[in-house]
Amino acid sequence: RGDVIGMNNIELITDRPLQVNLDEIRQTKKDWPDRALFVSLMVPCEEESWKTIVQQVEDTGCDGVELNFGCPHGMPERGMGSAVGQVPEYIEMVTRWCKQHCHLPVVVKLTPNITNIVVAAEAAQTGGADAVSLINTINSITGIDLDQMIGYPTVNDQFTSGGYCGEAVKPIALNMVGQIARSPDTAELPISAIGGISCWRDAAEFIALGAGTVQVCTAAMLNGFKIVQDMIDGLSRWMDSKDYQSLDGFRGAAIPNLTDWKYLDLNYKTIASIDQNSCIQCGRCYAACEDTAHQAIAMTPSQNATERRFDVINEACVGCNLCQITCPVENCISMVRQQTGKPYLNWTQHPNNPMREN
Repeated sequence: RGDVIGMNNIELITDRPLQVNLDEIRQTKKDWPDRALFVSLMVPCEEESWKTIVQQVEDTGCDGVELNFGCPHGMPERGMGSAVGQVPEYIEMVTRWCKQHCHLPVVVKLTPNITNIVVAAEAAQTGGADAVSLINTINSITGIDLDQMIGYPTVNDQFTSGGYCGEAVKPIALNMVGQIARSPDTAELPISAIGGISCWRDAAEFIALGAGTVQVCTAAMLNGFKIVQDMIDGLSRWMDSKDYQSLDGFRGAAIPNLTDWKYLDLNYKTIASIDQNSCIQCGRCYAACEDTAHQAIAMTPSQNATERRFDVINEACVGCNLCQITCPVENCISMVRQQTGKPYLNWTQHPNNPMREN
């Protein structure tokens, strides 16, 4: 709904016979021997079940397995999916089983429906995972039909929470990928990023936060597999423009700049600036600032009753950038850094912090 696309999934794992899947995996690898083929798996949390499936899958000639510890619906009731991914001890245990019983690289797919994603990544790493992939879908109810009083999607006059995916989950995925990449305990753990990747720029952002690969699902559903080639072309052109010779040229480049809120410079200041030549006098910035922020934009009617002018009140502006977010004209409102003459000061040092460091 709206400008951001999201999809709510309540489907379960395939009911096709296992042998059909195994045969198709084997044939796919024969047809495309130069492509890496990873098989995503989800079975009950029993060692014998995992031992059997990873050995059957390894026999197909695939290149690796992905352990799906993220599915938030249907599977947890069976002791699978996020029922495993929400318990670090289970993540470590099942990962270790799979490493013991096959010779393939093991990627652990993590659930976002957890308090601290780094803890889950640490458990996968301790169990011997070769990499983690994230995020899986997010528990959600996407809307209610107010005439029928039933949610979407509807199944025989009932509804349930499902797994939300698509462009809307990208900010959550970026944060979780970044937190794993910046943690000293998991910084060396390879990451395959998932979550709202719809264009080359999305892929580049995840790589800048430390991802080694990215995965695309919703965008392919909406646009077909051709979207992947579009992403490759766009990413290649951007890399050429930045003179990056390989992905390693910018992989993780944003991580050194990612910090905890408490270390941000509280003396850093910006104020908004409105380009009057670009302004279309819609008044959205004024309404947002006047009604919900700091009353830092003045509206002045012109002699022509059909026009008006909006100016920032510098003394009142706190640099929240709400006006910039609401403005429909690109680059009409910019945030201009101000020289305060004050030294760097973070929350751990601030006099208002009762726990400040001496």
